Amino acid sequence: MAFDHKHLIDITEYSADDIMTILETAARFKEVNERRIKKVPMLKGFTVVNMFNEPSTRTRSSFEIAEKRLSCDSLNFGGSSTSTVKGESLVDTVATLCSYKIDMIIVRDRHAGVPRKIADVSGAHVIDAGDGKHQHPTQALLDLFSIWEAKGDFTGLKVGIVGDIGHSRVCGSLIPALKIMGCEVTVIAPPTLMPARPDVLGADHVTSNIDEALPELDVVYMLRIQRERLEGAPYPSLREYNMLYGLTQEREHLMKSDAIICHPGPINRGVELDSFMADHPKRSVILNQVYAGILTRMAALYLLLGGSEDGFAA
Repeated sequence: MAFDHKHLIDITEYSADDIMTILETAARFKEVNERRIKKVPMLKGFTVVNMFNEPSTRTRSSFEIAEKRLSCDSLNFGGSSTSTVKGESLVDTVATLCSYKIDMIIVRDRHAGVPRKIADVSGAHVIDAGDGKHQHPTQALLDLFSIWEAKGDFTGLKVGIVGDIGHSRVCGSLIPALKIMGCEVTVIAPPTLMPARPDVLGADHVTSNIDEALPELDVVYMLRIQRERLEGAPYPSLREYNMLYGLTQEREHLMKSDAIICHPGPINRGVELDSFMADHPKRSVILNQVYAGILTRMAALYLLLGGSEDGFAA
């Protein structure tokens, strides 16, 4: 299948048609993942390096499962195991990896811009698995897939993103992706968790009042409150944050009857969500998002590397 992209680094480089191609391919992989034997030979012979220079559980594990199910050869690399701790430069480390004749590097790094730098110097396909506060495009894709499955269409959907907007790389990809697909986006946060220029994010509306926003929203996307930032006192306490911005059972009556709840994980129960809302059988699509991570990452790997069609047929 022809796909006119080499990298997945910045979601704004993708059109609505590009994104729909990924989502539709992910839907095809759903059938593959529901077979008893889920491994298919579609990327057999391709070598993928997972360079995770920052801790990750969900993103890393879903990429590894996606690679295995597509029959890639993969190398896990990064963190304290790399020669960068010995003083080797990033460019030299990448050059060493590329001497193995690899096909793709999936990179997560605490510094914004690292995936682009690797793409510039490596010649390999590159997927950004999260860089600093910049972007996390595969997270945006799995979020879009989950919303698309639940709602059937994007046009005119009203999506609210609640929480630590200022420090979120999820927002860096999700807001532009939602806008590309025709959604109306509201960001909701206390002023201390909002960036200095929230308009730069591209959202249609900015508010600090969740109770006023909820009745209008089709999708409520709750961001993780990063406890590690609490020392900087962006809000008085987790308890107060929950009272003012938490999506709780007491707030459900404010929501549309068919509104859904998303969260990138891991959830801080009792902070951004209570258990009633996190586990809500009709509203919560949080576990669907986890599964969609495998499907959309399989789709991105397959499309970027130009794999064979062998495997879609049962």
